[in-house]
Amino acid sequence: MFFVNPHLNTLYHLAHQKEFKAPDGQPGGVKDMYGAAGEDLRIAVPPGTLVIDDETGAIVADLTEPDEETVVARGGQGGRGNIRFATPTNQAPRIAERGDPGEDRLLRLELKLLADVGLVGMPNAGKSTLLSVTTAAKPAIASYPFTTLQPNLGVVALSSDSTFVIADLPGLIEGASQGKGLGHEFLRHIERTRVVIHLVDGHALDPIEDFDTINAELAEFGHGLIDKPQIVVVNKLDLPGVREMMPEFEAAFQARGYDRVLGISAMTRENTRQLMGMAYQLVQETPEPELERPTPVVVRPNVDEDQVTVTREAEDTWRVRCGKIERAVARTRTEYHEALLRLHHYLDSQGVLSALRKAGVREGDTVRVADYEFEWVESEY
Repeated sequence: MFFVNPHLNTLYHLAHQKEFKAPDGQPGGVKDMYGAAGEDLRIAVPPGTLVIDDETGAIVADLTEPDEETVVARGGQGGRGNIRFATPTNQAPRIAERGDPGEDRLLRLELKLLADVGLVGMPNAGKSTLLSVTTAAKPAIASYPFTTLQPNLGVVALSSDSTFVIADLPGLIEGASQGKGLGHEFLRHIERTRVVIHLVDGHALDPIEDFDTINAELAEFGHGLIDKPQIVVVNKLDLPGVREMMPEFEAAFQARGYDRVLGISAMTRENTRQLMGMAYQLVQETPEPELERPTPVVVRPNVDEDQVTVTREAEDTWRVRCGKIERAVARTRTEYHEALLRLHHYLDSQGVLSALRKAGVREGDTVRVADYEFEWVESEY
């Protein structure tokens, strides 16, 4: 099962492990002792994790609340020991069952960060620096593009009771909405934020064009990203010429319908507290986004539970499909003669043997049931 650990903010701890398997149950002991059930396998994920069935694309779970959990694959029922088959005339039968196999599923995990404020902007606009000076987060910072390859979260505390979560999101390039660059790896994270801080590098070659490029990507991606309240922030007032260009920047952004415009220097922290105050106020005024709570996907068997079907796979090979028959065969301990006799009688009572004969099975043919193969032998029991 997956459960939400509120102290996690990425899926990086799962990046290098592709297969997860819960421990098996234990066999029964002497003196009618039952075997211990296998322990649950619990996998921690951060809030905002989507669990998706990789084969169908269906959403299995949307985990958002601390300690929320969901079972995505169930273990099989344990098999019965020989005591369950004892009779007054056969008090120690040499017969037992295997347990059912557990469910095996291919799942994909996607993270949509649960942050109040998302930082967007071109690579190297200063988002990581701004996060580092306004929160206790310690993102890697360098002077080259695409420093941030995964989102970073931080908590802004204006006072003991005035806090909000801010996410520094990976930089965009033109075409991200079609998956170029980091593409959807970035854009899906901003869907659940209430407010967007659009950070513009005031020392770039064309800050206005950079701003338009980012907004075009948000609009192209959809999901209401372009409609979220934006604070337009011109960064790097500490560099020559940027402060002097602020009136021109403000006019250009306001002409595009953005009235919340502020110049800052993340490096010297100029106006950063004012910016966080504006963001906090806007968060309070903006309703929480409605999170989609998908209906859990019901895992259904891929074969009919009761209907027996027989198909020919080769000249001398036959396949039997039926849910309950496949489980009965999988449970049978074929090393015990009594168990094979019992299985034979069960297959006969369920019409499997007559269906095979009707289909044309012959002496020596191979009969396959699930992962098991048997040789067809006409004999009297």
